[in-house]
Amino acid sequence: MSGLLISFAVLLALFNYGAVNARTGYGPGEQDWGFVDVREGAHMFYWLYYTTANVTKYADRPLAIWLQGGPGSSSTGFGNFEELGPVDLYGDYREWTWVKDMNVLFIDSPVGSGFSYVDSSSYYTTTNKQIALDLVELMKGFYALHPEFKQTPLHIFCESYGGKMAPEFALELYYAIQRGEIESNFQSVALGDPWTSPIDSVLSWAPYLLQLGIVDQDGHDKIEAAALKTKNLVDGEKWTQATLQWSLTQSVVLRESKGVDFYNVEKPTRGDKYLRLLAEMNPEERMYNTLVHFDINEDRVKLLEDLMRGPVTEALDITDITWGAQRKTTFNQLMGDLMKPAVHIVEELLNSTTVQVGVYSGSLDLICATLGAVNWIGSMKWNDRDKYLSSPRVGITVDHVLEGYQKAAGNFSMFWVKRSGHMLPADNPAAMSHILQHYTKFGLDRRGRL
Repeated sequence: MSGLLISFAVLLALFNYGAVNARTGYGPGEQDWGFVDVREGAHMFYWLYYTTANVTKYADRPLAIWLQGGPGSSSTGFGNFEELGPVDLYGDYREWTWVKDMNVLFIDSPVGSGFSYVDSSSYYTTTNKQIALDLVELMKGFYALHPEFKQTPLHIFCESYGGKMAPEFALELYYAIQRGEIESNFQSVALGDPWTSPIDSVLSWAPYLLQLGIVDQDGHDKIEAAALKTKNLVDGEKWTQATLQWSLTQSVVLRESKGVDFYNVEKPTRGDKYLRLLAEMNPEERMYNTLVHFDINEDRVKLLEDLMRGPVTEALDITDITWGAQRKTTFNQLMGDLMKPAVHIVEELLNSTTVQVGVYSGSLDLICATLGAVNWIGSMKWNDRDKYLSSPRVGITVDHVLEGYQKAAGNFSMFWVKRSGHMLPADNPAAMSHILQHYTKFGLDRRGRL
């Protein structure tokens, strides 16, 4: 009799929510997590938060993927606890969590990020294409475990270096669907403050800082000279050298600005003390600390690391993996790919697929400044280019407040977001809710209403 009751309870849960794998993890609501072997020796980790919305079935709400940057930064760590998950770094409930409206799937990509890991150095990824193919394999494994989501609208969101990973992942996923290799209701990919055209980002630093008054003309000229050296190496396809010169350009920016924060130019920094601390690092350390750690404030980095390696590891019962242990090697393995553009991938998405594509950019971001995004978008060759360039830019108003601007044509949209740096979901959740609504048809206004 007890076995029948258990079976009935499982069937009832499946009927009500469409999920039999739901578990109690860390934070509110039902969750699931696990590893998918994307290749021999390569194990990718995902963490699914089922929506906390009042729904008959979880699959009635969209599934949103979140990919972090770096490469090597953790979606399950940084994106989850610093930007959009249900609880923040201190364990407090986040009012603006995406989980209130939709199912959210955090993926530690590439392998070696977060809880994802490789068995030996030969299994790290070294190209964007390898990362994309790994992500497709992850989704095949995810759908095998969660077939209830196969017909659920799928949307990919990302940040920073994710702006290189996500377009190629989207393209490979689309083609895999067309070939019948995977069943998925994939609909959109939106690139947040993206590193899609690295050299356009680097070339935007000098004019942006000059316009804000953060550097003077002399500082502008020194930054521009370093950026142009980076461009010459990119033009010559000397990719690793270009990456190193990118780091040197970053050093010039820090020196001339007295230590401006690359992720939000209005964020308080330690000025010359900040500058001296970075100056003591070699180029590889400096790149790693700004791209993967995001913040030279080691106290905050340690808070996240302690959370992930302590309470989260215990709650998820991942005792044999050390979160973040391979992130530095993951970054170093991709140094030859760091400065390569993915603009041609975005063009192919726009010209050859039905996928909705978007870019959203915070006005206070320096590392992937809006000016750089506008420049590479303007240079794209795609079917609706002329229509896009001539289309009007309209305001984004949420709860009677102007949060930014939007411009669209065909299957492409661009969003300019006010009062936001690089971590846009955390900096301006109201504007982010508009972007979510645009793609998923679900989002919160400033008072948390549907």
